Amino acid sequence: MTWGLYLHVPWCRRRCPYCAFYVEAAHDVPWDDFADALLAEYALRTDSVAGLPHTVFFGGGTPSRMPAPVLARILAGIERAPGTEVTAECNPEDCTQEWVDGAIAAGITRVSLGMQTFQPAFARLLNRACSVPDARQTAERVATSGFTSWSVDLMFALPNQTLEQLDADLDAIEAIGVPHVSLYGLTYEPGTPFTRARDNGTFTEATDDLWRDMYDHIVKRLRNMGLQRYEVSNFAKPGHRSAHNQLYWSDKPYLGIGPSAHGYLPTGERYHNAPNVTVYLQGGDPTELRESPNAEQAATDALVSGLRGVEGIDLAALAHRHGIEPQSAAVDRLQREGLIHRDNSRIALTDAGFPVCDAICGHLSDRLVPVGGPSKGPRTTT
Repeated sequence: MTWGLYLHVPWCRRRCPYCAFYVEAAHDVPWDDFADALLAEYALRTDSVAGLPHTVFFGGGTPSRMPAPVLARILAGIERAPGTEVTAECNPEDCTQEWVDGAIAAGITRVSLGMQTFQPAFARLLNRACSVPDARQTAERVATSGFTSWSVDLMFALPNQTLEQLDADLDAIEAIGVPHVSLYGLTYEPGTPFTRARDNGTFTEATDDLWRDMYDHIVKRLRNMGLQRYEVSNFAKPGHRSAHNQLYWSDKPYLGIGPSAHGYLPTGERYHNAPNVTVYLQGGDPTELRESPNAEQAATDALVSGLRGVEGIDLAALAHRHGIEPQSAAVDRLQREGLIHRDNSRIALTDAGFPVCDAICGHLSDRLVPVGGPSKGPRTTT
């Protein structure tokens, strides 16, 4: 069985003004107690899966705030399959040479740098703690380290951002020789400072047309750098795809441990831990919610995640596993419009389809029908 392990590290030095994830802004962190709690939950959950994890991912929050010896202790307590990819998200200001050396010694094989932008004005707007020159130096340090691979996060559609300003970020990525880029179009999440600024007129949100122009421009520029799109928002040079993220898109199970972490078990059951680090450190089962999706919900989840990747999804396999498939008329329409292409029973997005992936997934998931059963119109909600 192929499965992955996600560990949520909730602490940040400061909360980013666009972030809606569960994080805690704190300077004094009980790292040893947290490591104990993570390992205890891992022991609690391993009966749910068979064999050893093939990927391990420290996300957050800011996992790079965790001292390398604590990382080492956690990884020493997690037996892994040979060749396991072990990733840690990292903020540039934490990525000193000492931390890099310690992380590699601990077993980290890949880092994902939360760069977001290489432009000082936007770095200040995003409340990034690291200066742009220091961030560039960090990227160069990581590039010459002993990590198997590394990645940079890039945000676009920032308030009042122009295509020329976006090009400056892409120029920096090209100059450094980044082997993997994860792309994030700014979204205005409820309750965040950025959303309040948009609503009171301080910020101008990118129009749909500008968002599309930026996305298409990024795809073209990255392709010219040798970074091929393998998922809607992820681009990599050969040999540098994220094995952990590919688990999500291929409907593989994963354990999520840590406060607010989500998990997906081989049985199809999903669970969600409570977003409360104080309670988490007290021990016990941190699960807040468990649910076993019905066939239609499970098929929707598989369809939505599978279509995000360039390989797409095999509709015959979807039908065999869940007994449900999209209406053939709905698939045919998308194909006629040039948004998907079909190879026998497998469908995948075209270049024109990727920017409107969410709409395509919604169109198909609203038209799921039982295999061999009567067709029906799109679902409606009241």
